[in-house]
Amino acid sequence: MKDMVFASFLEAQEAQAGELALSSDLLELEPLGPKPSRYYFVDFRCRGLVESASGVTETDRFRVGICFPHHYLRRAEVPEVVKLLSPVETFHPNVLFPFICLGRLKPGTPLVDIIFQCFEIFTFQKVNMREDDALNKRACAWARHHQDRFPIDRTPLRRRSLTLRVRVPGEGDSS
Repeated sequence: MKDMVFASFLEAQEAQAGELALSSDLLELEPLGPKPSRYYFVDFRCRGLVESASGVTETDRFRVGICFPHHYLRRAEVPEVVKLLSPVETFHPNVLFPFICLGRLKPGTPLVDIIFQCFEIFTFQKVNMREDDALNKRACAWARHHQDRFPIDRTPLRRRSLTLRVRVPGEGDSS
């Protein structure tokens, strides 16, 4: 038997996230499987950090997998819903490959909200500075000493709209 409430939720998530992707220069969204999709690949083209043998450097690509389990409207756990797919070397206090800590995820949290939270982590707009509460304690210690670098990327995820009003001389003038 099909869960109509869950199916309706999934349809709304795909529509809203699709609108976000269309209004973003930094995001690609790939729904997977039959409609309405429960699975997504989300690609971010934003600046964030990775750690390599040469130290902490910037990168501009992140890929996340998002899954909505059948019980998502009743129970949600971040490790079950969100996984970092690449890069493995992502460097952030809230990231320890393949896990991303978004904090407490409430059942039914919209896909768009999850996407924004991942973006804020990758760009260091959201940073946990408490080592006792960090997934990556080394990244946490590093972040405390480099706060002047944050956020790494200030570009908004959603393209800002621009409203222009053009006034043509002579039109509408009563003189």
